[in-house]
Amino acid sequence: MSTDIRGFIECHLNYREHEADSLWHATIALEHLNVPRNYGAFGCLFGVCDDGQFVPVVPVRGLPAGASDRVREGHETTGGRSASWVSWAEIKRVDWDEESAEPDCYIHEYHRDPQGEWQIHQRHYSAPRRFAELCGQPANATHPGRYFPEGSQWIDGDRMFRVERLTSRDAVLDEEWGSVWAVMGTLAELHGDDAVRLVVWFDD
Repeated sequence: MSTDIRGFIECHLNYREHEADSLWHATIALEHLNVPRNYGAFGCLFGVCDDGQFVPVVPVRGLPAGASDRVREGHETTGGRSASWVSWAEIKRVDWDEESAEPDCYIHEYHRDPQGEWQIHQRHYSAPRRFAELCGQPANATHPGRYFPEGSQWIDGDRMFRVERLTSRDAVLDEEWGSVWAVMGTLAELHGDDAVRLVVWFDD
């Protein structure tokens, strides 16, 4: 059964005339930012759907104090589980070059660019046909990286298949999460790093 992420970016606003009325407001839903299903990212950020490769940026720690009405209602109506949250201040402290504790169980496929450099193309959950032909593993075997030592590689012309560790940057891809970080960063410039947070939960 598949698992998807839901949630909102919240911003804390201080009303100068009525400081007691300071509130967290839901500014935009994740669904509007097209965050896809990616278990590597879920695990790296929140420890959800993870095989223990990373210490998560934040653990599952429930909805935050003072969560906005939209967040609480969204969490309740979707039957969300594993709720958590992360502030922009915490995201800014992430070492995106940190490596996973173990080699990735997915096979990494690289393509050679016009300058002759290898560029990551895809991570394979199951063995693609050409990789299976090169290594002798059954086609479509799941988690093919588990069957070979770290650093194993197979070059096929301008393609290369390799067993290696992930970095946090590999797991949380900018093309998938860049829009989230852009919105949070803009709000933080206006209101402060600790006044912006991402609140999430998961459903399946």
